[in-house]
Amino acid sequence: MPLYNPELEKAIERIKAEKAKVVCIQLPDGMKPLAKEIEEAIAKETGARVLIWLGSNFGACDVPLGLDRLGVDLLISWGHNRFHKLQEGW
Repeated sequence: MPLYNPELEKAIERIKAEKAKVVCIQLPDGMKPLAKEIEEAIAKETGARVLIWLGSNFGACDVPLGLDRLGVDLLISWGHNRFHKLQEGW
């Protein structure tokens, strides 16, 4: 049983909805060994070109810079925990 569930079906659904042709995936260090497997599954199901960001990923504030220059249509950043946006008044 894998340690992490990358929920690929959600990523694939989003890529298809956005009609993204070039997708960058960003993974925390613990998930980086799954990068090739994730890349292959996404490419097979969507036909998108998938770039694997090998730089740091320390949370939602650590977004890669310069993706627009690479022609990236969509960034999918995985994390270990769900990100909750604070609601106004919290």
